[in-house]
Amino acid sequence: MARPARVSPDRILAAAAVEFAAQGYAGARVDRIARRARVNKAMLYYHFHSKQGLYRALLRDTFGRAAERLQAIAATAAPPADQLDRVIAAIAGFVGEQQFVSAIMLREIAENGAHLDAATLDALARLPRIVGGVIQRGIDEGAFGPVHPLAAYFSMLAPMVVYFASAPIRRRLAARHLVNSRPIDDDVFIQHVQDTMRRALARGDGGPRAKR
Repeated sequence: MARPARVSPDRILAAAAVEFAAQGYAGARVDRIARRARVNKAMLYYHFHSKQGLYRALLRDTFGRAAERLQAIAATAAPPADQLDRVIAAIAGFVGEQQFVSAIMLREIAENGAHLDAATLDALARLPRIVGGVIQRGIDEGAFGPVHPLAAYFSMLAPMVVYFASAPIRRRLAARHLVNSRPIDDDVFIQHVQDTMRRALARGDGGPRAKR
């Protein structure tokens, strides 16, 4: 039997990202993903075997690309506080660019990670390991006070995920003048998270503090 014509898996992953973000795992339909990617379902199954395989491949690809950005920052010789600022900006930039990330991850959190297999969890774990390494280096060098690196990671990640995921709701609230109608600039929000984390991690015993 002849193999189907080759199609870039990236095109299928891009279409899957839109569908899974909008419909969740249970509501996503392979036929809609195939139509959006302009391929037939046979081609989709040829590359990913199943909806589950496609979903997990999307997440592993996403986490892998995010980890590469963070690893490049962690590999520099910059002071830990500067690395931390760059890590926060990189995470915010990635989540902002990949609009589907926040929606998918919030659903996975609500469903206790039901669709994350061991390989996908391994890919996800690279992110807190890299960020935790930056924070631990800051602790070891006396730039940061004692803190659990994983606690610090989630303290910076959560507001950025919620901020980008809530963009449609924030626009509706502003349109009805239910909150301050002046829009939040993304750069201002990122700076806020950076400043908040610097204050949270600064030594509180009169020792050296991370400085801007």
